[in-house]
Amino acid sequence: MKKPLILVALSALALNADPTTKSNPSPTKENSTPPAKPTKPLPKESDYYTITPFQIPNGQSIETGGIALMDNGKIAVCTRRGQIWTVDNAFDHPKKPAKWSVFAEYLHEPLSLTYSDGWLYAVQRPEVTRMKDEDGDGRADIFETVSDDWGVNQNYHEYNFGSRFDPEGNIWCTLCLTGSFTAESLYRGWVLRINKNGTVTPTACGVRSPGGIGFNAQGDVFYTDNQGAWNGSSSLKWVKPGSFQGNPNGNIFFPYTKGAIGEAPPEPDYTKPSRTLIERKNIPTYIPPAVIFPHGDVGQSPTGIEPDLSKGKFGPFAGQTFVAEQTFSQIQRVYLEKVNGIYQGAVFHFLSGFKSGNIGLLLTKDGNLFTGGSNRGWGARGGRTNSFERVNWTGKTPFEIHEMRAKPDGFELTFTKPVDPKTIKAESFSCSAYTYEYKKGYGSKKVDMITPKVTVSSASKDGSTIRIKIDPLTKGHVHALNASGLRSTEGIPLLHQSGYYTLNEIPKK
Repeated sequence: MKKPLILVALSALALNADPTTKSNPSPTKENSTPPAKPTKPLPKESDYYTITPFQIPNGQSIETGGIALMDNGKIAVCTRRGQIWTVDNAFDHPKKPAKWSVFAEYLHEPLSLTYSDGWLYAVQRPEVTRMKDEDGDGRADIFETVSDDWGVNQNYHEYNFGSRFDPEGNIWCTLCLTGSFTAESLYRGWVLRINKNGTVTPTACGVRSPGGIGFNAQGDVFYTDNQGAWNGSSSLKWVKPGSFQGNPNGNIFFPYTKGAIGEAPPEPDYTKPSRTLIERKNIPTYIPPAVIFPHGDVGQSPTGIEPDLSKGKFGPFAGQTFVAEQTFSQIQRVYLEKVNGIYQGAVFHFLSGFKSGNIGLLLTKDGNLFTGGSNRGWGARGGRTNSFERVNWTGKTPFEIHEMRAKPDGFELTFTKPVDPKTIKAESFSCSAYTYEYKKGYGSKKVDMITPKVTVSSASKDGSTIRIKIDPLTKGHVHALNASGLRSTEGIPLLHQSGYYTLNEIPKK
C-alpha cells in the first residue's frame, strides 16, 4: 500500500516447498546398487499452522482493513470500500458456516477497528467514529464522531490507521503523508493520541507511509513505515512520545501543537545521503527503526501489528509480535528487546500462502489469528482482490530460532527444539551486515556491506541455546544471520533459516 500506483503481477513463491527427490537409475551390470529409499519430505509451514479461508458473501468485496472482537463473540471486519461487516461462527468455520451481516456502511475508507464498552470504534480517513447497535437488529443505529481534528483532501494516499485502546483509554492514530511525500493536510506525517472524549494529543512526528499501528506484549506502541523518502527500507518503528521518526515533511505542523510535543527537530541534510547512526547524533529526538525489514528479503509493505498474548495457545512464540505483509501476502514474526533504552530486534519469516495482500490482524487470547486484505493498487502475491482468513496452531512445534538477543560480541540464539550438538559449529552459520542510506530520495540499496566472521562461543548442554561471536559486530547495521547448517536432534533443518537483526545499540560488557 506504499508503492507507486503500478499493478505488478508477482509470482507466488513458496518459501518452504517440499523438496523433490530423484530416484537412482535402475540397476545395470555397471550399476547394480539398489535404488536409495526416497527421503522423507521436509516439514513445511502448514504442518504447524493452518490457514482457513472464509467464503466472501456473493457479489461483495471484503478488502479487509481492521478486525475486532465484539462482546457478543462476533468478529467485526471493516473494508476499504466503506463497509463494516460482522461474522458469526468465525471461530468454528467451516464446521459451522460463517454468517456475514452488514453492521454499517458508507464510511470513508475505514482501515482500523477496536471495541470497548459496547461501542465499535472505526478509524476512518477523516475521523474516528464510534457506533452502536441499540435495537439489537445487528446493524448500527448510533454514529458519533469522536474526533476529526486533522486534515484530509482528495489524495488517495492520505490513509489513517489506528490502534486498539491503550490502558489510559487512547487510540493511537498514524496519518500518512499526502501522496506519501508531502504534508498538504493538517497533521499528515504525525502520530496522534485520541481519548474517548475526543481530545487529541500530538505525540510523534516524522511518519511517512504507515501500514498499521499497534502494541508489543509490554504495551509500547509501534507502527510500520514503508520504504521511500527518508526510509531506506521498510521497518517497524517504536513510537516514543515526543519522538521524531525520520521524515521531516510533516514538521511544518509544530505551530499547531501548542507545545504539546516540544520544539521541531533540526532539519536533516537534504543535499547528500547520511546514515541513521549519524543522524541520531544530529537530531536528539530521532528514534531509529526498531527492526528494519530488508526490502525484498523480508517483504515490501509491512502493515498490521499484533502481540501474542495467548500464553502458548498460538504456539511457542508467546510474548513476541506478528506483523502482516501486504505485497508478499505473508505474516512475519518479530523478537523485540530494549538495549540502552532503545528498542531493537530481529524479524523472521513466519507464514506465507495467504489469498490476498494482508493488512489487518487480530490475535485472540485463545489462539485464533484473523487476517485479511486487498491487492488494490499495488498487487499481492496472493492474487485475489480481497480476503478474510483464520490461522490456527496445529499443536506441533516447528524447529525455529526462537529468540535472537544482542550480546557485547555477538548474539545469543534460543531455539524451539534442541539442536543436534554435531551441527553446532561455525560452518553451520553465515552472516552479512549492512545498512541503508538516510536521504530525501526514494529508498536505498544496501550499503556499507560487511561479511563478519562467525564463531561459536558456547552452547547449553540441552542444545536449546547457542552463543555466537560476530567479528566485527557493527552498530547501526542489520545483521542477516543464516543458520542453514543447524539440525534438530530429530535431524531436520530450521523451518526458516534466517533472522535479520537491527543493531541500534551494542550491549555493554
